[in-house]
Amino acid sequence: MHQQWLLLAACFWVIFMFMVASKFITLTFKDPDGYSTKHELLFLTAVPEVGKLPEDKHVAGEVKPTGEMHVQPLVYLQRLELIRNTCRDEALRNLSHTAVSKFVLDRIFVCDKHKILFCQTPKVGNTQWKKVLIVLNGAFPSIDEIPENVVHDHEKNGLPRLSSFSDAGIQRRLKTYFKFFIVRDPFERLISAFKDKFVHNPRFEPWYRHEIAPGIIRKYRRNRTETRGIQFEDFVRYLGDPNHRWLDLQFGDRIIHWVTYVELCAPCEIKYSVVGHHETLEDDAPYILREAGIDHLVSYPTIPPGITAYNRTKVEHYFLGISKRDIRRLYARFEGDFRLFGYQKPEFLLN
Repeated sequence: MHQQWLLLAACFWVIFMFMVASKFITLTFKDPDGYSTKHELLFLTAVPEVGKLPEDKHVAGEVKPTGEMHVQPLVYLQRLELIRNTCRDEALRNLSHTAVSKFVLDRIFVCDKHKILFCQTPKVGNTQWKKVLIVLNGAFPSIDEIPENVVHDHEKNGLPRLSSFSDAGIQRRLKTYFKFFIVRDPFERLISAFKDKFVHNPRFEPWYRHEIAPGIIRKYRRNRTETRGIQFEDFVRYLGDPNHRWLDLQFGDRIIHWVTYVELCAPCEIKYSVVGHHETLEDDAPYILREAGIDHLVSYPTIPPGITAYNRTKVEHYFLGISKRDIRRLYARFEGDFRLFGYQKPEFLLN
């Protein structure tokens, strides 16, 4: 009898231990409030379709085709959000909005193979991005093998412009492709354009010195007896003139080196995926390649040290001696670019 009671007690103990172990296993591996819920939250906060921003600006991620989660750095979302908010500012509407005209579509280069659109903003390192797209389109096997004279020859470089497609093809690409462009401090970009086109003046672009410069001098030089070539002051006066467009029409598409980012890329009308900054290109270039899904196919060319840093001293030097009235007029024209992309108003205009 005693042995029977011992046997029953042992069975009861085994059953009890089995129930405890089962409960422990269930609690350990099911965990509905931990692992599973956490992943559901991440997918709910994933970035929606290209060009759109999530309402929650504190957490952002992107679902990759492989199912792998990549958390998007906040700075890139903040840039897009700044553009979106500035575009809504009615006081800046004339400076931030433009029609998606043929002029804009001519600035956008297409890589159908990888579904990429790149809007060209001259004097912001665009030659290197063109080389990247040329390789992706298959015209050359590597960046190093692209002759310099081919990069800007659109008959040979294999880079179609968005304007070359049908209306339906244009709309489809604008809605579904990865879209990006690069900006830099607007005044520093103007200095770069002036130096390149009027001071150094490449031999294959003689019209800047021999046609455009004389036109600007005739209209905007105050001292008619001065015989020097075009000065930066003449250039500033031309760009800041509210009636500059009649001269722009004479110069044609050659003005792309100094027109606003708004006029070039229509950032309020086209929902770009990423806007890179020249000043942070060391970080932005790899990020753009990753987001476009091409980082395993091509690398952005090596960036020389210091070349992307904002040179405040250079900017102040170029504007030294130019009247505040002319500088204010210039800023008024480019204010949309300053505001849309988060560049500070120059200190020499604040005094």
